[in-house]
Amino acid sequence: MKVVDKVCGMELESTGTFITEFGGSRYEFCSATCKEKFDAEPDKYIKPRSQSATYRVNKSGIERVEIPILGMDCASCATTIEKNVNLLDGVVAANVNYGSEKLYLDYDPNLLAVEHVVEAVKQSGYKVGRAELDLGIHGMHCASCVTEIESELFTSSGILSASVDLAGESAHVTYIPSAVQIDQIKKVITDLGYEVTDSVSPGTDDGKDQQDENQLAREREYKTLLRKFIFAGIISLPVMFFSYPELWGLPRQFQRGSETLQWIWVAMSVISLPVMFWSGSQFFTGAWAAFKNHSANMHTLIATGISAAWLYSSTAAFFPQIFPSQELADQFFDVISVVVALVVLGMALEIRAKGKSSEAIKKLIGLQPKTARVVRNGEEMDLPVEEVVLDDVIVVRPGEKIPVDGVIVEGSSSVDESMITGEPIPIEKHENDEVIGATINKTGSFKFKATKVGKDTALAQIIKMVQQAQSSKAPIQRIVDKVAGYFVPAVIIIAILSFVTWYDFGPQPNLIYSLIVFVTVLIIACPCALGLATPISLMVGVGKGAENGILIRSGEALESAQKLDVVVLDKTGTITAGKPVVTDVVTADGLDVRTILTFAASVERGSEHPLGEAILEEAKNKKLKLMETQDFNAVPGHGVEADVDGHRILLGNIKFMLQQNLDPGELIQKGSKLADNGKTPMFVAIDKKVAGIIAVADTVKEDSKEAIARLKKLGLEVVMLTGDNKRTADAIAREVNVDRVLAEVLPEDKAFNVQKLQLEGKRVAMVGDGINDAPALAQADIGFAIGSGTDVAIEASDITLIKGSLNGVVTAIQISRATMRNIRQNLFGAFFYNGLGLPIAAGVLYPFFGVLLSPMLAGAAMAFSSVTVVTNANRLRRLKLNK
Repeated sequence: MKVVDKVCGMELESTGTFITEFGGSRYEFCSATCKEKFDAEPDKYIKPRSQSATYRVNKSGIERVEIPILGMDCASCATTIEKNVNLLDGVVAANVNYGSEKLYLDYDPNLLAVEHVVEAVKQSGYKVGRAELDLGIHGMHCASCVTEIESELFTSSGILSASVDLAGESAHVTYIPSAVQIDQIKKVITDLGYEVTDSVSPGTDDGKDQQDENQLAREREYKTLLRKFIFAGIISLPVMFFSYPELWGLPRQFQRGSETLQWIWVAMSVISLPVMFWSGSQFFTGAWAAFKNHSANMHTLIATGISAAWLYSSTAAFFPQIFPSQELADQFFDVISVVVALVVLGMALEIRAKGKSSEAIKKLIGLQPKTARVVRNGEEMDLPVEEVVLDDVIVVRPGEKIPVDGVIVEGSSSVDESMITGEPIPIEKHENDEVIGATINKTGSFKFKATKVGKDTALAQIIKMVQQAQSSKAPIQRIVDKVAGYFVPAVIIIAILSFVTWYDFGPQPNLIYSLIVFVTVLIIACPCALGLATPISLMVGVGKGAENGILIRSGEALESAQKLDVVVLDKTGTITAGKPVVTDVVTADGLDVRTILTFAASVERGSEHPLGEAILEEAKNKKLKLMETQDFNAVPGHGVEADVDGHRILLGNIKFMLQQNLDPGELIQKGSKLADNGKTPMFVAIDKKVAGIIAVADTVKEDSKEAIARLKKLGLEVVMLTGDNKRTADAIAREVNVDRVLAEVLPEDKAFNVQKLQLEGKRVAMVGDGINDAPALAQADIGFAIGSGTDVAIEASDITLIKGSLNGVVTAIQISRATMRNIRQNLFGAFFYNGLGLPIAAGVLYPFFGVLLSPMLAGAAMAFSSVTVVTNANRLRRLKLNK
């Protein structure tokens, strides 16, 4: 019999090994760990059915869901969706990101269902990205079973539709992948008492991952647009040919005014219809959806322009006699077919270019391993990585990917972590060392115990953080969004005013000129370029950071990083390694270094003092054999003493030596010099004679000096913040060459010191790694957390450096500056294009130069302006970081 572990959700065969009874029910678990977690908090794992598919619920009961949107073509589309969704009861916040094509929704599940949001999106004229899942269900016997399962699935969050087939013992579920996971869908059914299996679709391999319909829909849309472009392009050729008979030198019977040409125009009117209503169908459906929602978008402009051109041209073709003069009875069918072809081509190229901008996140997702070799009941078995649970022991062989996060319990190897940290050199790993899922084992074999699985792995968290950052809005984008909201209505007003002006004051035939100007103004305007300028660059910039081991939490953080004046560095663990090591061993009386270290380490054996641990680590590295101690005595604040191999050994500071009436001689000067260099000298006495000094220090990281020099080269002031005494702080400061030192700062005063710098009118970044750095990280304009530091520090930061190197700060600032420069280029291009294009389209050059812009040239310019913005943003992917 199969059962489901209530803690981890794993489906397993009942063995009766790990069992608990609670509330009159019997529960079975996959391991002792899951059983202990359930016993400690049973109510946490036993929830009402209505909550079985909930996700990301905060303390106030508000849920957040990400819904992919299909069919958006400009920033006005995002505004329309936001407006309609915000009208729904229960919506706390709705934010549509045009770049990532997602709706980010915070809502109250007691007042609103996701299905209502999907319906609101559909009513706005757009589609929702969704995925489909086929499951096998065993244990159904009648129609009531079908009804029970379907009704339970329908009431679960994130599920859009569910159809259960009794005869085929299967269910077809349509759901939003970001809102509900496959395991949660299965759990809804198993909680009802039915057995669920993965159903294999025809033509697919067993166990193949379900395809996300969102990605496939984009590819289908691209191919459809290309077909529409080809059709419109083919139609454009004969239409262009007969639109300008005098240009091609056609015979007189085909010239303007001839009956033959008039009938050709009638045919052109008819063949223009499929161009408009098939190749250009998205313009009319989009315009109608906008009209129903009392808004306007890019589709409104194009649909209005080509419709006006077709109506006028068709009237001229069918009823030329109603016009007062022959020159007024002209046609613009070439404008319709060429404009539709060019704009559709631009939309297709934009979809392809936007796909490239999200390659960084695709690379991260592609890193996820598919299977793991797990040891269960003494046997190795290959399992899907989704079935790995906490405390599973996993075997990894050379060249294989590490499936999940864990700790090595047997064996050693070198591991390539470059895909996570950006560090190209493989890291040596031994027992009790942590390993990260998705990294590659290089040389040896080892076994490790899983400590984080599923959504909790480092890779899953990185992907989530990158996705959230790419979905966020930079402050500059909020201003652009406001402008974009007024843009389309303003263009329509300009087009109408231009028409009236040309009709009243333009040359003859004034109606023709008025219509040309009206159509050209509508077609040349490009809200797409305006809407794409910021989110596409932001998406690429955040992705570039992730590739270099830098996790940027939001668009606001990315924008703020380029404005910094001061970088404050916490000393311990940031500039230094955060772990004391032996730096010098000075001997007297001809004793050798190994003898001094052996005696000192033997005395410190079992010590938990950081300085003592440093001496023991040095002895271990030198493979010294330690001796037994007797009569051990610790003198607080001074040192320790003990008998070792018949000798009385004293180890401590200079005060301890003088207190014991021992004369350090020349060693006192050497000890003072070591202290001036930021090291802690510990004197060693053997049988009442000072025999040497062991100096211990928290050493500077290899790349700290280089990173600080690079920060100063960027024009930033570098400040070191530390709780150490001024003597030690000054020594470190001299070594790494910082601009200013703030020493003897208590942990609780770090945030206050950051605030003081801000009161000087400076924009401040704080870099730290410990719990006591969290308030300062939160106080700073930008907080950088060292990835190897505590979770508290990382949570309080705006940017996380996975690799733990200060060079990451430099790289993050370089990426920020490059991204914001790219955004400004895009915005300048978008505003310049529209600012220059609209007046020219309105005909301001005609009185001076006799130049009037053709609607076809306007269509070409409009089509490629947004492609230019996306292409420029993608240049960031090739950004070369200065060393």
